Amino acid sequence: MNERLYLLKIELLNIEPAIWRRFVVPASITLDRLHYVIQMVMGWDDDHPYAFTIKRKTYMEDLEPEYDVLESSEYSLGDLVKRKRGIIYYLYDFGDKWDHKIVVEDSRYNDPELKSELVCHDGERACPPEDVGGDYGYYMYCQALENPDDESYQSYREWIRDDFDPGRFDIESVNRQLKEYNEWIQGKTKNWKGIAYRRF
Repeated sequence: MNERLYLLKIELLNIEPAIWRRFVVPASITLDRLHYVIQMVMGWDDDHPYAFTIKRKTYMEDLEPEYDVLESSEYSLGDLVKRKRGIIYYLYDFGDKWDHKIVVEDSRYNDPELKSELVCHDGERACPPEDVGGDYGYYMYCQALENPDDESYQSYREWIRDDFDPGRFDIESVNRQLKEYNEWIQGKTKNWKGIAYRRF
């Protein structure tokens, strides 16, 4: 694999216990595609807009003329963050305001056994449900999960799934999605259909 690789760690801010992932991407990945990778490794559904902030500049997609931001599809990760310990901020869902911090742990990552340019190495805890109301809403949601007899349980019922476990992170499912996406990027398959549903 001749592509220069980055090892990244992403953490969802303002949540305890921490929800985080460590994953590998090529340096050449554009920010719009990095967004999709983040959606997959974290477990979001890609239902809302996003923004990257790098060195006080903001990158988004589908820009409106009045926004003083840059087009995410025109910039690659390696062009914007060149060294280890570089920091990127990623905001997902401007309503719930899910703030993430991404740290470049290695800007020349090398693993001879690596079989893909997109892979998740590890992580902890499940991603919050979409539209649950941000970090405070998620806190209330988790409280409700622990006490089904409480009034708040009923108010959060539309987000509460029988299979949701806040402590669960299914890395195998993540890596299946990343493999499908990577094959689609490389033109090896037409099967990738976007992030249509949560699998973990």
